[in-house]
Formats: sequence, C-alpha cells, structure tokens
Amino acid sequence: MLRQRTLRSPVFAEGLGLHSGRRVRLDLIPAAADHGVVFRRGDLPAPNEIVSGAAAVGDTRLASTVSSGDVRVATVEHLMSALSGLGVDNVVVEVDAEEVPIMDGSAASFVHLIRSAGIVEQDQPKRFLEVLRPVEVREGDKWARLEPYFGFRLSFTIDFSHPAIDATGQDVQVDFESTSFVDEIARARTFGFMRDVDALRAKGLALGGGLDNAIVLDEHRILNPEGLRRPDEFAMHKALDAIGDLYLLGRPLLASYRAFKAGHALNNQLLRTLLSDPGAWVERSFDDLSVAPLAWSRQWSWA
Repeated sequence: MLRQRTLRSPVFAEGLGLHSGRRVRLDLIPAAADHGVVFRRGDLPAPNEIVSGAAAVGDTRLASTVSSGDVRVATVEHLMSALSGLGVDNVVVEVDAEEVPIMDGSAASFVHLIRSAGIVEQDQPKRFLEVLRPVEVREGDKWARLEPYFGFRLSFTIDFSHPAIDATGQDVQVDFESTSFVDEIARARTFGFMRDVDALRAKGLALGGGLDNAIVLDEHRILNPEGLRRPDEFAMHKALDAIGDLYLLGRPLLASYRAFKAGHALNNQLLRTLLSDPGAWVERSFDDLSVAPLAWSRQWSWA
C-alpha cells in the first residue's frame, strides 16, 4: 500500500515574516491519518483551525493566504511545497503570528525542519486526486492548465524583461519521476525588484524582505553578492511556488501542470475550476505498490 505520512515528532523553528517583518515561531506537529494539513494560530484563542483546501485560500497578493472566518495565515506556499515534496499528508502547522516565516526565501529550511522531525508512514492509504481531462484558466495572456498524467510534472514559463533573468532562461520543466525535490527544487529562492520596494512597503508588504531571504534585482543586475544557487533559479522558484499552491488542494495530484506567467491567484483558480467539474477528476489510492505512480514513491525515497 502507498501509505499516508506524518512527522515522527514535533519540531519548531523561528524566523521573520516576509510581509510583517515580525519574529514568528513555527511549530510542526504530527497528526493522525486523514487529518490533512491544518493551520493553527497559537497567538489566538482556541479553537481557530484552518483546514487546507482550495476554498480556504483567500488573499493571493504576493503569497497564498489561507483563512477561516477572521483567522488567517499568510505565506504558506513554501512550507506547502516542502510538505508536498516530502510526501507529508497529515500535520498541524502552528504559528504565533499571521504568516509563516520566510526563512531563506526557499523551501530548503522547511525541508531541513521536516527531515529533522523524521517522517513515518501511517495505516491509511494515501489519497490522490487524478486529473481525467484537461482543465485550464486564463487571465489576459496568463494561463495555467492541468492535464491527465500518471505522475506529477510541471512546465512553467516566466516572462520578465530583465537582463539578469533573460540570461538564466525563462522556463523550467520538472517531473517528480526524475527530478529530486530536495536536491533540485527546494533551494530556489523567491525574488523581487528594488523598484517595487517602496510601493510594497507603503501597503504594509515586504517589511521583512532583504538579501538574506530573497534574490533582489536592480534595473540591471542581481544584488546578492553570492549570486544564484542554480542557473534557472528564477523559473524554478515559480515551479516551487506552484507545487505549494497545488498542494493546498489537500491531497497530491496525479497530473501534468503547465503554466505561463501564472501566480498564486491563477493557481488557486485552477484548483477551484477543477473541483467544480466532477467529471474532470477522481480520487485514487493504491493498495498494490507495483501499480502505484513511480513519480511519488521515487520522490520520497530520495527524500
């Protein structure tokens, strides 16, 4: 059986909130089978849980934010990407502020945190959502699409007119059957432009951003003295974001995802469009490992 997974033990970390600039404590706590990924605010009166799901995503300005009533947790996509890449189905995510800490701007710190806690299999089958027919959403020239595929792969194209980004390539392809999330995806950092900083901070955004948690560019070059971690880091980070956004569905996908200039809003719209068409998907589990999708089982063996 391809089984659900949770953490072996609780683990915590502290870091800055990208948008608030506040110090945030993050606790990851093991959860029972079929619990899912559930967010909780430790600084608010209990109960105040937010169950991960496409409908839980509200604000998508520069990050994915989940909410339930007046309770919200922002900037969840990098942590969700790490949980997806490591195959963690069930966990309580508790923060003492309204956003997940940004750490180094990638998913690498969350991967380290999860691996430090350890991962254990549970006694229930992992539940996939398999895409049966194409689903697409568009907004102007931006688009995102899910197609049938017995595995999980992504093809992402960005379109930034900037000499440093042009030099690295504007597209990336990832297939979980042959690409290691930990080694090839997780360390890709978010990026931003100096020209946007004043406007963002005037709106109360990016107050915690800097060279230690983002790639920062002026009009001509990368300002980080260490440069890039990989030649395609800009496009790869967008794929990392998409992996996290798609995992907010509440279960792993069996699908091929393709996108052009898509962001958090379009990714969530894509999930909602998929779920609104019952004929476009089916839930799958695999009692026999010999017929399970190789992409996922291989991915977790690498982790």
